[in-house]
Amino acid sequence: MTTEAVQQESEHPFLSGNFAPVHDEVTVTDLSVTGTIPDYLDGRYLRTGPNPLRAPDPRHHHWFLGDGMAHGIRLRDGAATWYRNRWVRSSSVSRQLGETWAGGAHTGGFDFPANTNIIGHAGKTLVLTEAGARPYELTDELETVGPSDFCGTLFGGFTAHPKHDPKTDELHAVSYNPLRGNLVSYTVTGVDGRVRRTVDVAVRANTMMHDFSLTENYVVIYDLPVLLDLTTMVKSTPARAAARRLTRFAARHAAPDFVLRAAMRGSERAALPTTSMPYRWAPDHGARLGVLPREGAAGDIRWFDIPPCYVFHALNGYDQTGPDGEQIVLDVVRHPEVFTTGDRLFTESITLDRWTIDLRTGKVHEHRLDDEVQEFPRIDDRLTGRRHRYGYTVALPSDPDAAPAAIVRHDLRERTADRVDFGVGREPGEFVFVPSGPDADEDDGVVMGFVYDRTENRSDLVLLDGQTLAPVATVHIPVRVPHGFHGNWVASDR
Repeated sequence: MTTEAVQQESEHPFLSGNFAPVHDEVTVTDLSVTGTIPDYLDGRYLRTGPNPLRAPDPRHHHWFLGDGMAHGIRLRDGAATWYRNRWVRSSSVSRQLGETWAGGAHTGGFDFPANTNIIGHAGKTLVLTEAGARPYELTDELETVGPSDFCGTLFGGFTAHPKHDPKTDELHAVSYNPLRGNLVSYTVTGVDGRVRRTVDVAVRANTMMHDFSLTENYVVIYDLPVLLDLTTMVKSTPARAAARRLTRFAARHAAPDFVLRAAMRGSERAALPTTSMPYRWAPDHGARLGVLPREGAAGDIRWFDIPPCYVFHALNGYDQTGPDGEQIVLDVVRHPEVFTTGDRLFTESITLDRWTIDLRTGKVHEHRLDDEVQEFPRIDDRLTGRRHRYGYTVALPSDPDAAPAAIVRHDLRERTADRVDFGVGREPGEFVFVPSGPDADEDDGVVMGFVYDRTENRSDLVLLDGQTLAPVATVHIPVRVPHGFHGNWVASDR
C-alpha cells in the first residue's frame, strides 16, 4: 500500500473510530455485569459485521465490503458466561490466514464476505449476506463449519434478511444473484432446513433487493432503483469492458442453468473482486412493489408503482381489511436516495413511513410515521407478518458524519415515541427485542444490543426494558466490538 493510501486509511470514515476493524479473535469468560440479567434469557446474542482481515486500500473501500466477523455473548442463569469473536472462514479469509478452506462441492452461491446477518434456523447458526452469496454455518461457539446449501436444496445464494414465520417456523427469503439477471427467487425453507418451495420472479433489471416483507397471505418484493453495476468492482480497462457487457446482459437475461451452476462451483476460486461498491442509484428505473401470494406462481404477482426511493430495511408487514377491501400494510425505513453521497451512509432525510397497498383499487397510500432520521428497525419477531403495535429503531444524528446516538421505541397505535440517549461518546447499534416468555405481551421483555464507549474504547451489551427503556443490565466487554449490521437472539432450545 502506498504512503498516500496509508494516510487516507487513518482518515477514512469506515476505517476509523468504531468502524475500524479489530485485529484479534478473543474469548472472554465470566464477564462482569451491572444490574440483573433476567433468568428467562438462556441463549446467545449474536451479531455480525464487516471486519477486514488485511488493511484495504481506502481509495476503494466501503463499510459493506469487509470480511465477515461474528460476535456473540452467552447468557444463562443470570450470568454472561462468554464473549467471543471469530472471522467467518470464507475462502478469502481462509487463504489470508493460511488455513484450509472448509468448502467443497456446493450449489450455494458466490463467496462474498458473510458479514450482514446471523440467525438460528433448524438447529444451525447461519451467517448471511446477499447478491448470490452462500450462507455459512457456524458452531455454537462461532467456529466456521463451512458454506451451506441447505442439504443441497438451495441454488444460487440466499438473502441477508430472511423472515421467520412464527406460526409455521418456516424461513422465507427473496434473493437476487448477479448471474440470474432479472430473476429473483422466492424460497421457503422448512423446519428441517431444506428448501421446499422456489418461485422465480422476473423484474425489470438486475436490482439490489436487500429486504422484503412477509404477511400471513403474501410476500412483498421491493423492485427499487438501485442497480448492480459490475464495472465498479474491477480496475483494469479490459476487465471493466467485460464487466460492462456482463452487466448489460444480466440486466435483461438470466444465465442458463448450466452456466450458473458452473459459476457457483468455481466461485471459491474466482470470486468477483470487490474493489468498490457494485451498486448505483438509477431513478429512471422507477420503483414498484410486487405482491405475490405465498403459495402462488410467478404469474400471480401484481405490481404497484410508488415514487422512487429505497428501502434497506422493513419494520414489518401485515394484512388488513380496509374500506375498499383487502389491504397490505408495510412499515418501512424510507431513503429518498442511496449510493449518491460517497462515503456517507445516509442522508438527513431518512424517515419511518407506512405504505398501505389497496389490492382492489391498485393504489398505494403513503403516510409518514416519524420524521426523525433512523434505521435498523425491529419488532417482536413473534409478530412477523402480523399486526404489530411497537417497533424499535436506532436514532441517527441529523449530521450524517456523526455517530448513532439513541434507541427509539415507537407506539404505532398511539403515535408516540420514547427514546433513550446513551450519553456523550456512547454509540449504540441495532437493538433486538426478546420476550419474557412465549405468551408474554408484545413489549414484555428486553431489547438488547452492543453500545460502544468511545472514552474507554470498549463495548457493552446493554439490556433495556422493552416497555420503558429503563436499564435492566449491562454486560461489560473488555474489548471493542466494531459497528456492524444485524444480530439476533438465538435461544438455547432452538
